[in-house]
This record gives sequence, structure tokens and C-alpha cells, in this order.
Amino acid sequence: MINKIRAKFNELFQTGGSVYTSPGRINLIGEHTDYNGGFVFPGAIDKGMVAEIKLNGTDKIRAFALDLNELAEFGFNEEDIPAAGWAKYIFGVCREIIKRGGTIKGFDTVFAGDVPLGAGMSSSAALESTYAFALNDMLSLGIDKFELAKIGQSTEHNYVGVKCGIMDQFASVFGKKGSLMLLDCRSLEYKYYPFDPKGYKLVLLDSVVKHELASSAYNKRRESCENAAKAIRKNHSEVEFLRDATMDMLNEVKNDISAEDYIRAEYVIEEIQRVMDVCVALEKGNYETVGEKMYGTHHGMSKLYEVSCEELDFLNDIAKKCGVTGSRVMGGGFGGCTINLVKEEKYEAFIKEAFSAYKEKFGHEPKLYNVVISDGARKLF
Repeated sequence: MINKIRAKFNELFQTGGSVYTSPGRINLIGEHTDYNGGFVFPGAIDKGMVAEIKLNGTDKIRAFALDLNELAEFGFNEEDIPAAGWAKYIFGVCREIIKRGGTIKGFDTVFAGDVPLGAGMSSSAALESTYAFALNDMLSLGIDKFELAKIGQSTEHNYVGVKCGIMDQFASVFGKKGSLMLLDCRSLEYKYYPFDPKGYKLVLLDSVVKHELASSAYNKRRESCENAAKAIRKNHSEVEFLRDATMDMLNEVKNDISAEDYIRAEYVIEEIQRVMDVCVALEKGNYETVGEKMYGTHHGMSKLYEVSCEELDFLNDIAKKCGVTGSRVMGGGFGGCTINLVKEEKYEAFIKEAFSAYKEKFGHEPKLYNVVISDGARKLF
């Protein structure tokens, strides 16, 4: 991929530039906890975006998306917003740097990626982080890493129209080989935890389905969580988010909220506890407990939060049947991937069974991605 990028850059601009990369991410555990003030547990992966970049002495950006074979040229004033959806990410990063007092200069760039699109591994965050990191480095802007992550998040909010949390950009910027990161979504404090499961593989199985209703369902679940937190707050003023609540507190208001709001809150409170349990397990190198908690998350997302779907439940059942250590739906739900922690000796049989049974049931095979926990945004050369 790097050789193709460099060849195209030379063809288009008759010169060479610097090469930067940022990764996509997985989240081991902690789904739908971010907007409840809770914790997430992401890690950067060995798949990401790569860009060659060189200042061009003009007030224009000339960007080529190698995977799409498309060229876009635009300025970096607000009225220069490009038409191409992919170019808005690069433009948005430039605008967000300018809003923070940074000076942007024109540049030429070619980029490509190997993060599978639509599989819940945050290809867009990888793209934003690549350009935020590169421009900060090339122009000596002195922006700290957290601000680089926030620049990516603000790009999504203001130029792409996605009101995402900070996790994806955070993981892409702060990723560290062999470590997952516990991120407190309220305070933004974080801590690295060793993740080196010798004798295991980390495998994503992509259901290759994405059911509609995700955004409206997401908003409805968020509302349920806010309703439950508000009811609890009447008795416990210190409860700002469900992150501050216990099951005892929730049970006190069981009759004051709808049954739906109750089970949504039950899932979130239990999920935040599962994240804490995984922290302890990782410090002890206890991957069996990590796997057990992953299955607990899947059950909660399927039966309490109701954001799974038939295809993901089927893949989770196959994992259980094949003796996979841990398996769960990864991401917001309604499609996408399961993340699986698989003992190496069970890997071949699991993949074979998953592919044949899934194809027999749904008419097509899932996609397979083996992932390794890797470093965050960086300059390659």
C-alpha cells in the first residue's frame, strides 16, 4: 500500500513527501457506556490509514483518495468546503486547527487505507488522526495529543454531521502496541493495560449486515438512560450519569420508570462493572475472566439493551459452541462485527464452523479480520 501511495504521489506531483499513519481501533469491552459517563476499553489495531504529504507553497490542498481514484482541490476557508464526502474529513481537520489558532499552509497529499469500511473499526477516525498528527508535526503547531483527538471529534461534529464520542479518535492517537487503554469518558483520564494474550488470537467476524434504525434506536436508548439517571437523582443528588448509580439505586426507582428504561439502565450499570472486572483480570493475565465478561456483554446487549440482531447472536452462539474464550457484538449494534478471543488450538475449527454454518443460515459467509494491538498515530518516514 505504501509503495502504491508513493508511486501515485510522484506521478501526480513529481516529488516525494513525508509519510504518516494512524490506526483503526477495536473496543474490547464497554459499549454504550461513553454517553453514560462510564468507561471504554479500546486498543489501536494493525490496520489504518496512510498518507504521503508535502507542503506545496500555495493556499490550496490537492488531495487524492487512492482507494476511490478521486482527486479534490480546495482551500481552507469556511466557504471552500469540498463536495466529496471523503475530502470533508481533511478539510474539517484543517478548519478545526485554524479555529484553535493554528496556521495551515497548502499541501499535496495521497492517502489510502486497509481499515475495512463499515465494520466498526473507525476508518474515519484513522483518517482524521493521520492528518491532525501530520499537520501538527509538519507545521510545528505544538498541539497536544488530546487536542489532536478532539480535532478529529470536532471534524465529525461540524463537517461530517456525526455526533460521536471521543473514543475512536482517542484510540487512534494514543494507541500503544501490546496495550489496551481504559478511558474514563467523563474525566478523560486514561491508563494503559497490558494486552498480550499469548496462545490466543483476537478475531473479528463481520456479519456483513447493517440494519437500518440504528440512529433512531440509539437516540431512544440514550433517552432511556437519561430518564433512569434523572429518577435516581431525586433520591441521590450525586448521580450525574448512570456511571454513578448502583443496581440498588436503580431498584429503588423501578416502579417510577418504564420497564424499558429499567432494563436499559440495568445493562449500562452492569456493563460499567464488567469493564472494571476486566481491568483486574488483565492485570492478573486472566484471559478466561476477560472472555466470560465479553459473553456477559453480548447477553446484555442482546437481551437488555436490544441492539444485537439475528446474525450477531448466531455468530455468538457458534463461538460458544466451539469453545471460544470470549465473544460479543462490537460497536453500537444492529450489524457489524463480533469480537472474539480464541485459543490458537481452537481457531481453525471455529473459523471453519462459523463460515459454513453462517453461509448455510444466511446465504453468504462472514468476513474475517485477525487484528493485533498496535501503535497510534505516527510518522513512518
